[in-house]
Amino acid sequence: MSASLATRRAVTTALATAALIGAAALPAAAHDDDRRDHRGGQSSVVISDVRYGTAGRDRSARALNREWVEVKNTGRRSVNLRGFTLTDRQGNRYRFADFRLDGRSSVKVHTGQGRDTRHDVYQDRHHQIWDERDTATLRDNRGNVIDTDSWNGRRHHRNG
Repeated sequence: MSASLATRRAVTTALATAALIGAAALPAAAHDDDRRDHRGGQSSVVISDVRYGTAGRDRSARALNREWVEVKNTGRRSVNLRGFTLTDRQGNRYRFADFRLDGRSSVKVHTGQGRDTRHDVYQDRHHQIWDERDTATLRDNRGNVIDTDSWNGRRHHRNG
């Protein structure tokens, strides 16, 4: 009879230990999920800077090209941004064509028109889209949010 009592105690101890380990692991998993929702997991591509326009006063080509969002690859390896999108709060969207962003480099996505290079691409728009209170959202080619950046007129560069 003492063998079955010892067996029951061993089983009870093992179950209690498993329950404690499972309870301790649960909050860590939930925290990881929250982080993935905001930054898209382990992506090295982020929104690094924004220069927004003045509320529609100057619609010249020069003013439109002074308005931009900078996307940076913080990793060492290059990333193909084909199909990645950059959107504002009103739903304006820019979709990257076949564009390879080298490691530890950045590209400015200008609102206006121009010739795309390794460091500057153009949306070919005729009106400003980034307001003094706005949000830029970068999504990968599957629609997952990679990064977001919001400002309220005080944080980023402002066209002058």
